[in-house]
Amino acid sequence: MSHKLVIVESPAKARTIGGYLGDGYVVESSIGHIRDLPNNAADTPAKIKDKPWGRLAIDVENGFEPYYVVPRDKKSHISKLKSLLKDADELYLATDEDREGEAIAWHLLDELKPKNIPVKRMVFHEITKAAIQEAAANPRELDMDLVEAQETRRLLDRLYGYEVSPVLWRKVMSGLSAGRVQSVATRLVVDREKERMAFKVASYWDLEGTFDAGSKHDQRMFPAKLHTIDGARVASGANFGPDGRLKAKADVVHLDQRRAQDLVAALADTSYDVRSVEAKPYRRSPYPPFRTTTLQQEASRKLGMSASVTMSVAQRLYENGFITYMRTDSTTLSGSAIGAARAQVQELYGAEYLPDAPRTYASKVKNAQEAHEAIRPAGDSFRTPAQTGLTGDQFRLYELIWMRTVASQMKDAVGQSVTIRLGGAAASGEDVVFSASGRVITFHGFLKAYVEGTDDNAAKDDQETRLPNLAEGDPVSAASLSANGHETKPPARYTEATLIKELEDRQIGRPSTYASIIGTILNRGYVYKKGTALVPAWIAFSVVRLLTEHFTRLIDYDFTAGMEDVLDDIARGDKSRVTELSEFYYGSDQLAGLKRLVDDLGDIDAKELATFPVGGEEDGIHLRVGKYGPYLEGPGDDGTAFAKRANVPDDLPPDELTVAKAKELLANPAGEEIDLGIHPETGLQVVAKNGRYGPYVTELLPEDPSTGSGQARKAKDKPRTGSLFKSMSLDTVTLEDAMKLLSLPRVVGVDPESGEEITAQNGRYGPYLKKGTDSRSLTSEDQIFAITLDEALKIYSQPKQRGRAAAAPPLKELGNDPVSGQPVVVKAGRFGEYVTDGEYNATLRKDDSVEEITLERAAELLAERRAKGPAKKAAKRGAKKTAAKKTVAKKTAAKKTTAKKTAAKKAPAKKAAKKS
Repeated sequence: MSHKLVIVESPAKARTIGGYLGDGYVVESSIGHIRDLPNNAADTPAKIKDKPWGRLAIDVENGFEPYYVVPRDKKSHISKLKSLLKDADELYLATDEDREGEAIAWHLLDELKPKNIPVKRMVFHEITKAAIQEAAANPRELDMDLVEAQETRRLLDRLYGYEVSPVLWRKVMSGLSAGRVQSVATRLVVDREKERMAFKVASYWDLEGTFDAGSKHDQRMFPAKLHTIDGARVASGANFGPDGRLKAKADVVHLDQRRAQDLVAALADTSYDVRSVEAKPYRRSPYPPFRTTTLQQEASRKLGMSASVTMSVAQRLYENGFITYMRTDSTTLSGSAIGAARAQVQELYGAEYLPDAPRTYASKVKNAQEAHEAIRPAGDSFRTPAQTGLTGDQFRLYELIWMRTVASQMKDAVGQSVTIRLGGAAASGEDVVFSASGRVITFHGFLKAYVEGTDDNAAKDDQETRLPNLAEGDPVSAASLSANGHETKPPARYTEATLIKELEDRQIGRPSTYASIIGTILNRGYVYKKGTALVPAWIAFSVVRLLTEHFTRLIDYDFTAGMEDVLDDIARGDKSRVTELSEFYYGSDQLAGLKRLVDDLGDIDAKELATFPVGGEEDGIHLRVGKYGPYLEGPGDDGTAFAKRANVPDDLPPDELTVAKAKELLANPAGEEIDLGIHPETGLQVVAKNGRYGPYVTELLPEDPSTGSGQARKAKDKPRTGSLFKSMSLDTVTLEDAMKLLSLPRVVGVDPESGEEITAQNGRYGPYLKKGTDSRSLTSEDQIFAITLDEALKIYSQPKQRGRAAAAPPLKELGNDPVSGQPVVVKAGRFGEYVTDGEYNATLRKDDSVEEITLERAAELLAERRAKGPAKKAAKRGAKKTAAKKTVAKKTAAKKTTAKKTAAKKAPAKKAAKKS
């Protein structure tokens, strides 16, 4: 029976869309990309292996033509699609409406090769019945310029990675990777850490006071800070440079501790009057609806979600018809969406919150990519979060999107900002002025619905500070004055949210790629997380040093941003793919190409690349990045250079490796024991040592008489150990300190409700309480020994904060596997959700979801995993692989002319694929 075949990317989309199109349509998924460049030598077609460019699978000598292969796990699915196509009288390619989706559609067309039937491109930005039926009724042609732009990006990334990564293997460490945007993102994190390492702390003091406006004011007491002394501004943190000195043009008074305290004493009997009152109207307009990057940033700030989790949850919401497409640069809302938002403002907040005219938002993103609206609730009328039936992360993210969208169509928040200056004469003769600032919001407007999160503890838009209604000349008195010391702080490390903002501000990469870029630099070990902060590993310093010294242009921020302009020009049909790839790879008269940079590298001193001085030349200490991690080399006790070595703890951030810390590590290298004495209760010798994760104390068990070794008699006879508190060091730790540490975990008491024991412990990530599998962080190490049962129960009575979780139960139980007969469950792992039967694990694909996955799909994933055999623990050098025959497609280059393009429709068969 004939039908119309509709192909989308994911099974979830296929199910939803199939229900909207009804009879006469068969909707099937491609399960993501169906073709790509080969991943390894085994995948590379035999006919190109002997070519100079064979490992690239890009014919750099003939128009940069790529050789695509169909992966083994997709061949059976391609056969299924071809079978469905035989009975089809029309083919609709309904992949996402962006460059990636356009490319998938072209690959499908090129691989399936439909004959004698119409081929239509079906596009939509939300999965609702009306939108899908509208898209089916109004298809378009394939946009080959978008395909060219996507392919250019893919080839650029391939050339960069496959040419530069081997240089890293030879000169830094095997297994490393370089990437066109990934390496630049790593450089950003490394450069920020270098700023922190070079930062010099400056100290400064100021005065803060609480002032009394008098009994006639309801708001009598208000805070104020010292503003000027004899007309000169008092120095604040902003007046100091990163070198710890006052900036050259800073015309300010720098108070030290003594002068600040003397000034407090001189103001003891001072009376004050109001010198000025400055009132300004306050107005704040709503935030635009979400685009990809702003959604990632807000989900990180408000929900604690990583960029990858945000995009995964958003993908499920989109595929199930709850939100519009989530990869977008646009802040535009359709007319129907504006109407839906305004209707909800009227219904939920009242007419007084609804502006007279709809609000419109223009995208501020340069070269905002094609297609799409902003990210918003799907449909011509919005479901409130309670009406969706969603739970967990999907509910929380939908609520965030819904609130932001509704708020975008509300009135401004208005109020008044006031600055009051108070003056008086000190007994020492100085004229001092204090300043107080306040803000009152008289109409909250959109802030009733949504308040944007902030970075670095900045004040939020709805924060109010009330001041008394004072007039110039009014007397006030100081209820209290205090001198306060401050220190300047180094620039904050990037978080996922702030790194995404920095990449977007610099116009590096695309919003749709940021989640995968951050995931890559984390998984590759270039960056790790300390709380939410992104900390570069020392290996990243070596990689960035090599790239900046030998591939300067390729890791330049402006060059990388400029490549996005080139891709946009190709997407508009204004530039040629071949011309741009040729200049990138072979260079031009003005620029050295990638190939020349790699071929003409010359001698690179690998040891120098991996060596970083700690302190000055006189200290003689260097950090080296070795095969097994970073380590220190320093002078011996007799001054002999590099006579001592010590490993650097894995979790010690680079900016915390000071000269003092390095000397401490060198004085007590890993494995070397410091004898603290005999434990009075056990009679065992107690020693302090430096380990992989930092310094710790431990007991030495007596030798086993039967072996003469220091090993314990039984497996259960393990020595007690305890990590040193941050306030302790190997130089100062005592036997008494060690006894306390070895006594942990400390039993705080028993929960009267559950009967479970509560203990206080010290872990790698700090002090915490534990009750069964429920752990709660403590604020200080001192609490471990001081916290009472009542205090612990109070902590457990509070909702658990987001953070490291104990092992979680399965997310879903599916039934018994038809092959192994074992129960199949879905679990959450470090790298995402996966299915397991207890023996084999199989990661869920991009288009699978926990909610939708069935036993049949899980069995299919596990079968594919079994076919690959047991996981290989180590690959043997020199082992030969037999090349599996692959389906390969070569694009035939189409000659482009410089003549102006006509408005005629483009034929989707612009590129013909050759089979090997």
